[in-house]
Amino acid sequence: MSTTTASLALAALKKNAQNIANTQTLVGLDGFVDTIIHVVATRESATKFKRLHQMADFGAKISAAAGLSANFEFITEAIKLGGNGPIMANALAAQGQKITYLGNLGFPNIHPVFHDFAKNAHVISLAEPGYTDAIEFDDGKLMCGKHEGLKDVNWNNILKHVPEEDFIQLFEQSALIALVNWTMLTSMSAIFKKILTVVAPKLTGPKRWIFFDLADPAKRTREDLQEALTLIAKFQKTFKVILGLNLQEARQVGQLYGIPPCSDTQEAVATQAVALQKALGLETVVVHPTHFAAAADATSSAVVAGPFTAKPKITTGAGDHFNAGFCLGRLLDDDLAVSLQLGVATSGYYVRNAKSPSLNELKKFLGTL
Repeated sequence: MSTTTASLALAALKKNAQNIANTQTLVGLDGFVDTIIHVVATRESATKFKRLHQMADFGAKISAAAGLSANFEFITEAIKLGGNGPIMANALAAQGQKITYLGNLGFPNIHPVFHDFAKNAHVISLAEPGYTDAIEFDDGKLMCGKHEGLKDVNWNNILKHVPEEDFIQLFEQSALIALVNWTMLTSMSAIFKKILTVVAPKLTGPKRWIFFDLADPAKRTREDLQEALTLIAKFQKTFKVILGLNLQEARQVGQLYGIPPCSDTQEAVATQAVALQKALGLETVVVHPTHFAAAADATSSAVVAGPFTAKPKITTGAGDHFNAGFCLGRLLDDDLAVSLQLGVATSGYYVRNAKSPSLNELKKFLGTL
């Protein structure tokens, strides 16, 4: 990792600490209760076991049981707030930003897993949360979701909880808006259309940053994905748009625009980011594989290696923490490399410590890179 880039990122945080504390941010629209699970490989006693570390080993055990049966023991490591939105918003709040969160965190009562989050953010809950069993391995995770509550995240229900003028004001007062988890929120494209026609025309002042995360669109149709991307591109007229993608998402989106799937090298991913930025016409496109991240805007591109660890304490939410750090860099109006450095550092701290870094903790971590 470039020491120079880490030093620049550290300097940017020190210079802008007060501005960060005064930043208003709006995040939504999902909400999940995450159960973090490990799979037992061998049970040695009532209290001692060895876990499966590699996803392929779990897959092999499942394949071997085809036509027969198998018994798997799951160990609950933690139950925590989940969903792309709450995890990203929690990370932004830890930085010191003033957060308004709109999503399904429990209704009529907020689910207990979100109580601490609600102390650090202004929370508007629309519906019951979804539930995810996150089966974690050292090299990846399986996200097994139950999404019943997500159907109530729609425009009409939003207006039942937030009158239209108040909803417009939430956008007006925010320097950053993050709308995430398009894949699981089946009414998100319809919400995009309402924001473009009802909210955007009434906004005043300079363009605000707006961040979009598709969240693994593989299960959505090609037509739905194309519509969502077309709508996201329309936001560029009123906002400074950031589209955040993991490597697989970057390949999927690229195929819609005739861009061949890239390999996983830094050069190839950076080239993919440039091609996607040009094809979509957005302010910024960022792609974050596991070991590094690349981004492109209209004038430049950059790649920054991440502080990779082979033994993470947690992986669920790592991408959302990257997104929070990267958006922090964009808010500071610094160059792409600094934004990427803040992204990989925020994610790197999180997977090592299983918690979101405060601004001071992020500064200390950057000082070690």
